[in-house]
Amino acid sequence: MGRSLTDELRVQQDALLGWAAPRLREFVWRSTRDPWAVLVSEVMLQQTGVGRVIPKWDAFMEAFPSPRACAESSLGDVLRLWQGLGYPRRARNLHAAAGVIVREHGGVVPDSLESLLALPGVGAYTARAVLAFAYEYDVAVVDTNIARVLARLHGERLTPKRAQSAADELLAEGAAWLWNQAFMDLGATVCRPVPSCPECPWFEFCAWRGEGHDPAVGSAGVSVAQGRFEGSDRQARGRLIKALGEGTVRVSDVPRVMDRPRDVAERLVTALVNEGLAVLDPTTSTLRLP
Repeated sequence: MGRSLTDELRVQQDALLGWAAPRLREFVWRSTRDPWAVLVSEVMLQQTGVGRVIPKWDAFMEAFPSPRACAESSLGDVLRLWQGLGYPRRARNLHAAAGVIVREHGGVVPDSLESLLALPGVGAYTARAVLAFAYEYDVAVVDTNIARVLARLHGERLTPKRAQSAADELLAEGAAWLWNQAFMDLGATVCRPVPSCPECPWFEFCAWRGEGHDPAVGSAGVSVAQGRFEGSDRQARGRLIKALGEGTVRVSDVPRVMDRPRDVAERLVTALVNEGLAVLDPTTSTLRLP
């Protein structure tokens, strides 16, 4: 007699957890259950590699060990520390989220999905990550690595709703912290964009197995290659914010600082000011951090 669906699921869960036990990657934020520390790590890891995040996470937690410490600091201080991580909107959103946590939740990161999703810059993955990794609730997360595994496992491109549902169905209840970390590590180390299928503990359960068109391409949540950084608006914006971290910059000097034509520099400055990432003083024609 064949295995029942429940037995099959248990075997699949045991296969991943058994594979992960001696292989789980060690990161400093995996040793804490502090919801603020977890939230900071998850925001930093959005679109930024682990190697760049580790020293910044340590420095950030030393400077802003709680939501209140972050909220009571200026956005400029947060942006200065954020230098090197890119995408400064994340720093702005994290600073704003800290303010909401202090004003509406007594300085404690909330433990409900609804309240977490209401925080600036917190989406479905980040909210569930806080619930699973800080509060250890039975919640399944779907990051880009997990999304890639799920698409290949099912042999089809998935919608966001179907990807989350598939993750929920696989969740090993009572072990959500370890389960989600193991699932992410499987995608990060084995089921990579170019996978090592023979090494996969889920090879027997996979509908794709490396043959034919990769169903992860175009599937919900699976990251795509970023545009070239050299010569991009992101690079120019980063140059200016770095300069502002050291002091004010005259508007007339912005094209030189950004290394961009004047019309491009003006457009980028307008965007930065509108986003609250820079402040223009019209009386002195200078820019500064908030």
